[in-house]
Amino acid sequence: MQRTQKRSNSRVAPAAAGASRGAAKPGGKNVRGGAKVYKTGWKDRWQGYLAHHQSSARDSLQRMLAAPVQSLMTWLVIAVALALPATLLVCLDNIQSLGQRWDGAPQITLFLNPRATERAIADLQRRLESRDDIDTVAYVSAADALKEFETESGMGNALRSLDTNPLPPTLLLTPSTDAAPAALSALGDSLGQQGLVDDVVFDRAWIERLHQILELGEQLAIALGGLLALGVLLVIGNTIRLSIESRRDEIVIVKLVGGTDAFVRRPFLYTGLWYGLGGGVLAMVLLSLLLLLLSGPVAMLADSYQSDFHLQGLGFGGGLLLIVSGALVGWLGAWLAVGRHLGDIEPQ
Repeated sequence: MQRTQKRSNSRVAPAAAGASRGAAKPGGKNVRGGAKVYKTGWKDRWQGYLAHHQSSARDSLQRMLAAPVQSLMTWLVIAVALALPATLLVCLDNIQSLGQRWDGAPQITLFLNPRATERAIADLQRRLESRDDIDTVAYVSAADALKEFETESGMGNALRSLDTNPLPPTLLLTPSTDAAPAALSALGDSLGQQGLVDDVVFDRAWIERLHQILELGEQLAIALGGLLALGVLLVIGNTIRLSIESRRDEIVIVKLVGGTDAFVRRPFLYTGLWYGLGGGVLAMVLLSLLLLLLSGPVAMLADSYQSDFHLQGLGFGGGLLLIVSGALVGWLGAWLAVGRHLGDIEPQ
């Protein structure tokens, strides 16, 4: 019996010693009788990260398409909220373009001294044409001004009875299209200091009023856009909250097996992104349809005034900005909702 116990101990001791020696080896490779330790490389981690992003984006889109009526209603709400400020901005751009093309656009009239010679007037016209803040300069002689006045007023007989021509020679100036009201006022003051100029006339009040209306419209569009963006955040946040509640058990299981908050958050962020992206595309479609419906009547009205004005849309850059803005607002709304409600779900 003692001999049997000694032989058993002699076999166990070397095995235990070998196991202890194998466990002491650094790196954990090829451990005799022990576990193997593997280290994940950065390339594998990056591929896994991208794979989870792809699967999250695909799964969230499939879940949205599985409920088309609910998704379409959410998209339409977001589209209307995005299309309203975009429509206001498009209207302001068209009004500004119409103001620049209209014949009543800012024009400065210089009444010259009646005793000024033709040579001095031509020299002044050349100097004004060389300025960067003036686009065109047109000269109207006193005789031409009298003929035009006779034609438009119908007082030809009375004017012919006058001994002298009461109208002075004039210069008609068109300022640069990007000139601000303050710059136009400064331009008018500088032109009045010219030696040949007796008086400077232009509708300064009309110009300032037009710019004030456009600035008010831009501020109104920005304020309206901010309020509607807040509404979009609330809509998407409520939708994501309902989605989180419907997947509560799934979230608990993922956290039990070691899933991080970022891992759990990712599918919901893609859901908000898809909602915002779809809403932006629908907003672009709604705006295009509205401009298409209004383009015919506006063209007929412009044609009655001998104008070739046509409605202008957002263009490619503006449309892309609208769609990207919708996607960003959707992602932000989802991020706020997930950050608020995800922390309340923890395994018990």
